[in-house]
Amino acid sequence: MSFITRATPYFVRRNSRGSLPVYTDVRNGGTKYLVTIRNVQGQLNSLANDLKQSLFSHNSTEANRLKVQVIAQRHLVITGGRWKNDVISWLASKGF
Repeated sequence: MSFITRATPYFVRRNSRGSLPVYTDVRNGGTKYLVTIRNVQGQLNSLANDLKQSLFSHNSTEANRLKVQVIAQRHLVITGGRWKNDVISWLASKGF
């Protein structure tokens, strides 16, 4: 059995169905769109910084709107746009 070693100080465990734990929530009558990454283990602030720096190209309009917040020491909430598929692609490219 071989194990993949990661250089990241955080780990995003897949859910029981094998999917990444990335969920959406629409609030305020559809004006506020939240993307949540649940059950992150390790250093959530490092994951938040990596998302801010590499999800979108630097100084793009998406990067300027992106806000990442740590909730309850296990979850991240991303606001500013409808980026669920972008976040899932980014996590998959990192090997999670």
